[in-house]
Amino acid sequence: MKNIFLASLAAVALFASCSAPQNVIYFQDTSDKEIATDIQPTQIHLRPEDKIRIIVNCPSVELMNQFNLPYVTRYIGSQTETYGTGNTGLSGYIIDFDGNIDFPVLGKLHVAGLTRPQVADLIKSELQRRDLVKDPVVTVDYMNLYVSIMGDVSRPGRYAIARDHFTILDALSMAGDLSITGRRDNIRVIRQENGVQKTYLLDIRNAEQLAKSPAYYLAQNDIIYVEPNAMKTRQSTAAGNTLLTPSFWISVASLAATVVSTITVVAMRLQTM
Repeated sequence: MKNIFLASLAAVALFASCSAPQNVIYFQDTSDKEIATDIQPTQIHLRPEDKIRIIVNCPSVELMNQFNLPYVTRYIGSQTETYGTGNTGLSGYIIDFDGNIDFPVLGKLHVAGLTRPQVADLIKSELQRRDLVKDPVVTVDYMNLYVSIMGDVSRPGRYAIARDHFTILDALSMAGDLSITGRRDNIRVIRQENGVQKTYLLDIRNAEQLAKSPAYYLAQNDIIYVEPNAMKTRQSTAAGNTLLTPSFWISVASLAATVVSTITVVAMRLQTM
């Protein structure tokens, strides 16, 4: 009986070990076929309190200095300012609560709700319309756009959005990927949209459904939470996973076999009396 009990336990453990990877593997629907999914890449639309840097390039250095904010290089006890067209150290524009920036010479421009290319086109068209610069090249970059990644990942934290079409996979890669105990089927993306908080649930085991989600492309200030699996959650208690350890069940099996053997011996002795 003891041998039968142990054999059954081994079979259960083997079955569990074979089925467990199904909850770990990404993109399971792509393993044996090619999937073509129509997706609509979404760009980031600027919001109040976002900070952007804007660089105007043109042949005249005097004009560039007129439209570009200065570099600010700080030293202990002093501050210096220089002008140029690079990005490092360049001051930026914070979009006010009305969605405007105060651009040199042009004055207030409403940029909230626009994408980076749209802001660049707006400034370029205004410079040309007012006959200020004949053929300017305008570049717009993000300065303080972030997503926050929390939960069961290798490196939780806040990560900068450096480009458009920034996906959930980009963000998770920057955070060092999910831990082996992170749930692949219930990743939450919490987003503020027009004063309403929305929560999207993503399953990265299914590539097709993931690409169709409105949260596949991230927006500034998104919060990504990776939920730990049941085993990781149970570790919060002292004996949370004790019932799942092989040593526990082997001990139970040994105790049960001992009890059965003792009862059998006692019964046989009673029969001979």
